[in-house]
Amino acid sequence: MTQRNEPESKVTLRHGTWLAVWCVAVIWPAASPWDAHAAGTATSSAPTPAQAQAEERAKDFAAATNVESVEKAMEDFTGSDAQALVKEYIGDKVKANNGIFPLEDPLSGEHLKLIYDDVDFTRTIDGYGFFPDVKFHDSQNPEKNYLIDFWVVPENGKLQVQETRIYKAPLNSEGKWITMARQPVPWWWIPASEHPGHLAAKRGWEVMSAVENDAVKQSVKNNGVFKLKDDKTGQELQLEFIDTHQPVRQLDDGHYFACTDFRVVGTKDQIYDIDFWVSDKDGTMTVDETKVHKVPELKSGQWIQVPRYEWKDVGSSHVVP
Repeated sequence: MTQRNEPESKVTLRHGTWLAVWCVAVIWPAASPWDAHAAGTATSSAPTPAQAQAEERAKDFAAATNVESVEKAMEDFTGSDAQALVKEYIGDKVKANNGIFPLEDPLSGEHLKLIYDDVDFTRTIDGYGFFPDVKFHDSQNPEKNYLIDFWVVPENGKLQVQETRIYKAPLNSEGKWITMARQPVPWWWIPASEHPGHLAAKRGWEVMSAVENDAVKQSVKNNGVFKLKDDKTGQELQLEFIDTHQPVRQLDDGHYFACTDFRVVGTKDQIYDIDFWVSDKDGTMTVDETKVHKVPELKSGQWIQVPRYEWKDVGSSHVVP
């Protein structure tokens, strides 16, 4: 296959044996909410093709979560290979949707209908994967431009798209559409500004990657839905990941503590704040506990988040740089 020479940005991070190829977010490509809706509800105990695919991807994902193994596997690929994969992935989606690339906006819950423009560039982070940044515009308004990040990692000898996330979105300013980076930025943009090197203490983006890694693994098992039992009501929540708050904190007992936002499946503005407790076990970042922090409640016709506890209640802590 003939490949175009696309601009490529590379960041090399040196590390120990820490676990981390993770992540989040917007739409789990293995089984998005649209895919789950289209597949329908299974009426037998046999797994549907979508469920079987999700389970297989979960196994592949688990095998790809070691930084050193991913770094070794990445030696067989380049940023151009990742770009070629993403272009093929986009092409398949566009062909199946009458020229439209469908994407659910995690911030608004809106089903976007986008037109592909071009790959802007690809960021490479050794041990974590490739991150092609792709230009799109709204199918109804070409002045509304988007930059969409695709997270690509090697699995079983080939590259796979693991996540798609909106990096920049259109914003109307004084009657004109401009493109603005969303906050918080995806974690893979954070180490780009850090000095490469091994640190004994974990950095904030490493904790974020472990949290979102767990969210992805749990979601791909359930057709893109993150299931969590509410420790107070006993209800099984059906959620979709949005993002991880910044900064993250470390408790005095050694645990790292991160807040995240999840949307109730099928809604636009019912948002849960979910807290994750993460520990460093022999170089592996592991999620030990997940708990509902804030719940959506309808007040005067508007959904707001009502806290069940304050983060200070979990103990003394400090911000992780």
